[in-house]
Amino acid sequence: MDLRRLQVFCKVYELKSFSRAAEASLLSQPTVSEHIRYLEDLLEVRLFDRLGREVAATRAGELLYGYARRILSLTQEASRSLELYRGKVTGTLELGGSTIPGQYVLPILIGSFKRRHEDIRIRLVIADTRGVIDMVLNGTLELGVVGARIKNSKLAFDKLFDDELVLAVPPDHPWACRQAIQLDELTAAAFIMREPGSGTRMATLSRLEEAGFDPENLRVMAEMGSTDAVRQAIKSGVGVSILSRRAIADDVRFGLLHPVSVENVSLTRHFHLVTHKGRSLSPLAQAFVEFLKENHGTLTALLA
Repeated sequence: MDLRRLQVFCKVYELKSFSRAAEASLLSQPTVSEHIRYLEDLLEVRLFDRLGREVAATRAGELLYGYARRILSLTQEASRSLELYRGKVTGTLELGGSTIPGQYVLPILIGSFKRRHEDIRIRLVIADTRGVIDMVLNGTLELGVVGARIKNSKLAFDKLFDDELVLAVPPDHPWACRQAIQLDELTAAAFIMREPGSGTRMATLSRLEEAGFDPENLRVMAEMGSTDAVRQAIKSGVGVSILSRRAIADDVRFGLLHPVSVENVSLTRHFHLVTHKGRSLSPLAQAFVEFLKENHGTLTALLA
């Protein structure tokens, strides 16, 4: 029973199709069928029931899949350990970032990191905090940098840097001439909210609740799926919103938005590195984690 056949078996199991598994494995469909037939003959069990264009794993197939994934995972872990022993850092780093670190911080750090390791490739996925966390959980990403923590025993969150949130208003808004407003004044404004799953949204609601304000009292006029969409909506007069000061820095510089503080409310939040406790990091991912720790001062300065 060789590893390649187990890899193909797992692809068929996960994609529920011989043709899709063939495409994903860069093999012909007859070759995939031969690999599965070989395993079935070797183990003397039927692994899949053919149901038209799709297949369904038998009970024997389900049992084998659990062991196959563990075997393949151990193989990868052994390879990574030996690479680390040789001091070799190669391959592709699968990294995720929520909006603020993904757009404003990680690209700069990636450039500096890549100058140390010229032969590597980095794939940066930008999504909301919930999306990045889910991809770390399911193994799509090794590392993520996100703007909120969630309770999950499978995940580790390590603080990287702080970010300041501010109330952003358009220049013709009555609050634009003020440095700060009272907390209860928020109920008077049309408010634009980020989508569920956004770290900015989670942090905003959490900080308001900590200050004794019920978020249900906000007059939410719109929900939007990105910081850029919220920025444009504020400038178009849809309403006001709480955003990262870093995200609106250029708008403030050119007089397109005005930042306002909310008295007696701390709108500082923490960004965290999220990893899966049950998975060993590749040498490349481990090197990037060490790089982040070394550059903690740079991270702080970038969001100052």
